[in-house]
Amino acid sequence: MALILLLTACQLEGGVARPTVPGAANGAPTTTPGAEMALTGAAPDASALPATPADGSLRLGLTSEPSDLLPYHNDSADERITAPISQLLFPAPLLALNYTYTTTGILERVPSIENGDVQIKTLDVFLDSAGLITTTETSVITQVQQLSVTYHWNPKLTWSDGTLVTADDSLFAYDLARKVNLGQEANSRLALLERYEKVDAHTTRAILRPDFTDAAYITTYWTPLPKHLLEGADLSTFTSSQYALVPVGYGPYMLERRDQGSMRLVRNPYWEAPNAPTALSLIFRDSVDLLRGAVTGGSLDVAEFELPEPTLAQSIQNDVTSGMLNLATTPSPIWEHLDFNLDIPMLQDIRLRRAIAQAINRQAMVDTLLLGHSSVLESWVVPGQAAAAPLDQLTRYPYNPDESRRLLDEIGYTDTDGDGLREFNGEPLTINLVTTAASPLRQAIAAQIYADLATVGVRLEIDTISAADLYRQDGPLYRRNFELALFAWIAGPDPRGWERWSCAGVPNEANQWTGNNFSGWCFFEADKAIRTATTTIDPTERQAAYLRQQQLFTQELPVLPLFQRVDVVVSAPSIRGPQPDSTAPWTWNLTSWGREP
Repeated sequence: MALILLLTACQLEGGVARPTVPGAANGAPTTTPGAEMALTGAAPDASALPATPADGSLRLGLTSEPSDLLPYHNDSADERITAPISQLLFPAPLLALNYTYTTTGILERVPSIENGDVQIKTLDVFLDSAGLITTTETSVITQVQQLSVTYHWNPKLTWSDGTLVTADDSLFAYDLARKVNLGQEANSRLALLERYEKVDAHTTRAILRPDFTDAAYITTYWTPLPKHLLEGADLSTFTSSQYALVPVGYGPYMLERRDQGSMRLVRNPYWEAPNAPTALSLIFRDSVDLLRGAVTGGSLDVAEFELPEPTLAQSIQNDVTSGMLNLATTPSPIWEHLDFNLDIPMLQDIRLRRAIAQAINRQAMVDTLLLGHSSVLESWVVPGQAAAAPLDQLTRYPYNPDESRRLLDEIGYTDTDGDGLREFNGEPLTINLVTTAASPLRQAIAAQIYADLATVGVRLEIDTISAADLYRQDGPLYRRNFELALFAWIAGPDPRGWERWSCAGVPNEANQWTGNNFSGWCFFEADKAIRTATTTIDPTERQAAYLRQQQLFTQELPVLPLFQRVDVVVSAPSIRGPQPDSTAPWTWNLTSWGREP
């Protein structure tokens, strides 16, 4: 189980640097004249904008430009930036759609026990003196289970240069990952595997390590990379190579041109999608208002971004009401939360944690900061995930400042001098909160927490630091030298949770400051439940274990979930088809998009 700690930071919300992309002079493909778009300055005047393309293409706007276009990502933050484009070049063999895996035509079916693609066998293994499995013969033998997963690749799948995709391309990616760092996701997958093998020309099999029944077993495939193009090349700098910047893929589109701040994709002639847009012009600008103005003005067809600050969000809503935009929203997998450090003596009193929770008006945050497009979270397993618990089976903390005051009085935190602040050991009751400096949304959350706690007589001191400093290995989260911490996680298709909520997941010197259990919550029954939930493949046992863990989590309150952020897709009124999803890239169904006459 310790190997799962390789996932330590992959679900932390963060960011990646904007890339520097070589142009055509450095070997990038070229395009036809006039393919580029220019969006600069304020929202453009509609009268000066290019006319709607007559070639059946679409013009898309995004706020972040990926550093590479590979199907392998550094972490969850990098994946959110890259996947909307890499999904068009390298469609995921299994697509996480609404927290459930589905096929995309790359694999012929989703592996399962029922269809025989997932096999479980029992085998004898040797244990060493520490009780760990070893290949060395010892006097201690035990029996364990071993999982294998078979993947049937589409035999018609073709690289955009006309070469068929085969099992060898998937094996090539696996071999490459063992030599070159392809990111946290690939490294975590390697940690699960004993081996990955070719069965036939279009079939591969993943054999997990003995006694490893991680819930991620279904995704132990390796997304193909073109062996015929990459074999024999110097791959020591693969992730920053020319191929990484301008790759050859097998998806519905291929890259025609890439420049700093823009790129153009055209149809892959070997992918069957006759009604798909003929080409895609993509432009990257970090101004939501500019993208919004470009869509309302006519120089973009579709743009995607996170719901901006309330004033701009309301302007977008006004554009929708006036018929200038179509708007589609979805709860983001990024969810904000407030962590209590249980090493702090006063926060070990559950009454104080509950008093803080009931003093915070989370619904007001959703209504004012997100215009009601999200909802208050009651647990760390977000709605939509299969393990989400029924709300009536959880301990909930509705906004109730009177109950908060009662709990504070009960503890003995009272305002003895009438200045509006409660005292602790003769001093004003003061709690410190650390959060990131560059997020306007998080700053607004912290400001509301400050105001809400002040109404019940608690002073909040807010420290803001860079995201890099917050998440660094010797920073306040991993070293656990904070009182309250406000930050975000990124939810995946599977809730997982062992690295976040197990006793072994508490960062400390003994485990070299790994794990994501930053609150330090170590509760025996909850630890047992999360271990069961993340290792069993029996769906009934798994569901029951997740339910029990969430019941204990909400009862003990080591972390107060706040809400999921909101992802937004705006499009011109004539565009049909965008359906943003919490876990799939927002371009997941782009081949079905169209423009009404």
